[in-house]
Amino acid sequence: MSLAVPADLLEQAQRGEVDEAAFLDCVRTSLPYAWSLISGLIADLAAGDGEFADNQVPPPDEAARGQLLRLMASDAMRAAIEGHFGVRLAFQNCHRAAVFRPVATAALAEFTSARAQLLNQHPELVNC
Repeated sequence: MSLAVPADLLEQAQRGEVDEAAFLDCVRTSLPYAWSLISGLIADLAAGDGEFADNQVPPPDEAARGQLLRLMASDAMRAAIEGHFGVRLAFQNCHRAAVFRPVATAALAEFTSARAQLLNQHPELVNC
């Protein structure tokens, strides 16, 4: 299961309305490694003047890798994070997450290109 959903949040979803802050809190508490990694990248981006900030360090274990994969594979989680923090998220391989400024369309296009994906291949990442 991707998220540990509190009963009150599940009830909200069943009624058709979901509080975005409660959803984000559910993501934060359910996927602490992934949340920490992404929020750290957001802080790095805010502190600098680059177009994006990315992570190239593999997760410390399979549980952490699973958290990151679940967060980055979920359109709903990604959209909520992007909207809340005003960034764009991108992902390569099994751990290279990146956050982009909304105006960094060329950098985002390059990061998500087939060329960039091919150049980011490493033998040690074959089974990640």
